[in-house]
Amino acid sequence: MKTVQISLNSIDKVKSFVNDITKFDVDFDLVSGRYVIDAKSIMGIFSLDLSKPIELNIHADNEIDTILSVLAPYMV
Repeated sequence: MKTVQISLNSIDKVKSFVNDITKFDVDFDLVSGRYVIDAKSIMGIFSLDLSKPIELNIHADNEIDTILSVLAPYMV
């Protein structure tokens, strides 16, 4: 598992983020305080406080470099 900090501070960023990660057949969790939600769920993302960076847990072993390159625009 790999953990990175991401910023999803606009509606367009949330939509493009979900579109980007749904291309991968691995699990992604967003962690904000005590809440852990499925990062592929747009409704779940909008339930979080998006004004500050959020922790993203990537549950992948083999294609982590490809995933990180796709996530680069969102990472802080």
